[in-house]
Amino acid sequence: MTYANTFKLLLVSISCLMNTYAVAGGFQVNLQGQKQTGMGHTGTGLALDNAALVFNPGALIFVDSLGSISMGAALIFPRTLYLDPNSTYREETVHHTGTPLSIYAHFKFSKKSPLSFGFGLYNPFGSRIEWPDQWKGKFLIREINLRTFFYQPTLSYRVNDKLGIGIGYIYANGDFTLRKAIPVQDSLRNYGEALLKGKASGQGYNAGIYYKPTPTLSFGLNYRSAVRVKVSEGNASFVSAPAVATYFQNTAFTTHLNLPAMTTFGVGYLACNKFTLAADINYVSWSSYDSLIIDFKQNSDKLKDIASPRLYKNSFIYRLGLQYKINETLQLRCGVYYDQSPVKNDYVTPETPDSDKIGLSTGLSATLLNFLYIDASLLLTEGKKRTTTNIETQFEAIYKSRALIPGINIGIKF
Repeated sequence: MTYANTFKLLLVSISCLMNTYAVAGGFQVNLQGQKQTGMGHTGTGLALDNAALVFNPGALIFVDSLGSISMGAALIFPRTLYLDPNSTYREETVHHTGTPLSIYAHFKFSKKSPLSFGFGLYNPFGSRIEWPDQWKGKFLIREINLRTFFYQPTLSYRVNDKLGIGIGYIYANGDFTLRKAIPVQDSLRNYGEALLKGKASGQGYNAGIYYKPTPTLSFGLNYRSAVRVKVSEGNASFVSAPAVATYFQNTAFTTHLNLPAMTTFGVGYLACNKFTLAADINYVSWSSYDSLIIDFKQNSDKLKDIASPRLYKNSFIYRLGLQYKINETLQLRCGVYYDQSPVKNDYVTPETPDSDKIGLSTGLSATLLNFLYIDASLLLTEGKKRTTTNIETQFEAIYKSRALIPGINIGIKF
């Protein structure tokens, strides 16, 4: 393997990392609300709670309380299996637990007030993916550790008793670490290693319309804009044998890409006093991610600026959810969704071994006091087995992925 190819693989790793940041590739899953997650992550056509500021800002004004504050967390237990198509070799990712958090708040001045204000802080895309240091794909990736935070102040306006509109400003920031082996050995036959660190930030908006023509039927339309994410001063450092150290000089890099917009249509239906049905369709405009351009601060004969093709395709997610109201203090939920992968088969990598996924969920809510409530959910995602040969690295693989994700939320309302 040449040094030029080494750096090319490094850049492919960066590209896949940014994909993880964007849409929860691999085992990253959206967990913006515990009630919604329990119903297959539906909610665009409902006004369930203050998490409506994420699902549909237009529905926030219809949430049945003057105000609320809530805090939630989930535990992501991901598993990914690699199988070599040409041998019996197999490997599994190192077991780690992701812990995305969410804090939401909303308030309005009176029950008849046409305005509702909200704020959300959440990090739905933070996680860690690690393969054993000496696994077969060590020159592609050893570890990715990613943390992201989204801040969203929101305004929701009631046009009339049936129609609400809303908009939220999104500021996103985060940091990441990436490790991979370098195919050069020292005197002890240890491979070198590349370590990339960087901070990223971007801005966007989240707008929605909520319409409830009858007491039992409601509709929602939500548009989450593309977000231009920029790494302005990333650092690339290397550990390598002294004889080849000149090829692996520490340097800075910059990159950017447009994270895709997402349009969601949702329906809510109160079948009777106890059953609420929900359906959402997400359309993710992934075709905007056609390439990744890396600009190194210091170039050399072996380290040149790179444009790496991604050629992602637009994709759909189909969701169904059900809520059963036992009484005023206890509700049960279940849901299912089908998530199409935007990654074409020639571009699958061990950083984000993405595939079409099915998600099954359940959940409940309980009112402990007049003002105190608790929500819980449990989500299982199962990825379709995928056989692929990456077009840039020629790395052959069969991947199989799944994740188990329990979550809990505690809130007060007034």
